[in-house]
Amino acid sequence: MFLLVLFALTAWQVATDGPLRGPDERAGRAVVGHGPARLTEFLADLGNMQIALPVLGCAIGWALVRGARRAPLCAALAMGAVPLLVVPLKAWIARPGPLTEATGYFPSGHAATAAVAYGAAALLVAPYVRRAWSWMMPVAAVLLTTATGIGLVLRGYHWPLDVLGSWFLCGAVLLPLWAVRGPQPPK
Repeated sequence: MFLLVLFALTAWQVATDGPLRGPDERAGRAVVGHGPARLTEFLADLGNMQIALPVLGCAIGWALVRGARRAPLCAALAMGAVPLLVVPLKAWIARPGPLTEATGYFPSGHAATAAVAYGAAALLVAPYVRRAWSWMMPVAAVLLTTATGIGLVLRGYHWPLDVLGSWFLCGAVLLPLWAVRGPQPPK
């Protein structure tokens, strides 16, 4: 619930030209173009469906082979929820992008795809990794998701609040998966 409140506050700031929108856009303009172009493009591309969905697909397959049923289904539903949530919000809020007057930039679909795909993959795989190493799965998901957001902002594809809003929204989308995956692998 807390994540949805944070998302609502972020969306409100963007949609109503709230006090955070100006600093968000100034910060976004200040960092666009920084960093090596190839690296920042690669990072932004981590949120493409062609990259993120196969990662999630492999994790779903792995969990199914290991005997899980509810968690892989929940992960697939979470990924399916991304366009169902993001596309109408983009149309409703109609925020212009950093380098264009075109609208539909809040929330970021690429950041949402990365958050759900990598987050769900980590939640699905972690129970099957040696306990001493299982912490690496969520850390990897956070690093990949954060790298995607950084790439999107540095390339000028999204404002920082576009990315942050997606993370809040998709964190809430992942909560049911976190609840059903359980602490131990299925027997």
